[in-house]
Amino acid sequence: MHGFNGLGMGLGSLPQLSDARTRSISPENFTGAKGKGGMAAEGTGAACARDLGVGWKVSPSVEIEPGSTLTMADIEGPGAIQHIWLTCFPTFWRNLIFRFYWDDEDQPSVEVPVGDFFCNGWQERTNVNSFPVAVNPAGGMNSYWMMPFRKAAKITMENASAEKAVLYYQVNYTLTEVPEDMAYFHAQWRRSNPVPYREVHTILDGVKGKGHYVGTYLAWQVNNNGWWGEGEIKFYMDGDREFPTICGTGTEDYFGGAWNWEHPAGQYSTYSTAFLGMHQLIKPDGLYRSQQRFGMYRWHVMDPIRFERDLKVTIQDLGWRSGHRYLPQQSDIASTAFWYQSEPHHDFPPLPDNDGREVV
Repeated sequence: MHGFNGLGMGLGSLPQLSDARTRSISPENFTGAKGKGGMAAEGTGAACARDLGVGWKVSPSVEIEPGSTLTMADIEGPGAIQHIWLTCFPTFWRNLIFRFYWDDEDQPSVEVPVGDFFCNGWQERTNVNSFPVAVNPAGGMNSYWMMPFRKAAKITMENASAEKAVLYYQVNYTLTEVPEDMAYFHAQWRRSNPVPYREVHTILDGVKGKGHYVGTYLAWQVNNNGWWGEGEIKFYMDGDREFPTICGTGTEDYFGGAWNWEHPAGQYSTYSTAFLGMHQLIKPDGLYRSQQRFGMYRWHVMDPIRFERDLKVTIQDLGWRSGHRYLPQQSDIASTAFWYQSEPHHDFPPLPDNDGREVV
């Protein structure tokens, strides 16, 4: 085998030859087997291809019945998932639950509503132009998080809604040797609706083991007037109790902005960059849409937050009140945390039910 294993891709590694094998799973090749794509005789496109036959887009998507779970990919390792593309209607984004299982584990290492996984938690399409996550018109969702595995990888999608969902997807991966020092990808969703008065929103807790934190996405609904983002994010690691090792200076600061994102004066300015974004702003319409909603991401790709034994992440919900005093707010905050760690991991808290995830 060549020295290069085909992982850690970038412009500098593109010329390097490797014995890694590229495979892809989609509704046109459910197993990813070599030479087995485009062979379907039945599928969601069969009627459209009736004059052309096999090989002419007979199975471009799948239908997921209400209450059922689709196994999107079931891969024997070792190897790594390198890219995922999918699309589905926004009405399903909080009720299609994305789960990833590594090396035959019973409990998922990723459990997130699909919209939030791709920084679209509000069920309204918004583009994302970042390094590991890209969302393009009109709802093409892309993940470039590298996800290594040694024995097996399984990806499922549960349809927790009362309606049948149509899902288009493709999982691109490589089969290759995985170094011993590579950890496993994890993601977890939590919601405080509302944040209890004078308490904080917990983004992540209960993480045990060695690893590094690599990203935060927040879908934040503000339930009061005025500037709302004075809260600090805090990272408690390796035995920290009352006080954290890392403490931010404000919400917009953590997401790479400053001074309330107010530019020009009197207006929020959205942005989507490689590692930082306040990419979504939903304004009240004077009728049924009564609250401001924001979408924000911060990728710790160039500055991962490393921990040896444990990790907890929280963010304060702070605005302003009279007398230039902080106001403990009661916002609706849904968070997705992204991190790598050694296995096994602790079980996640139960995912909220449909009402607990609903965008209202």
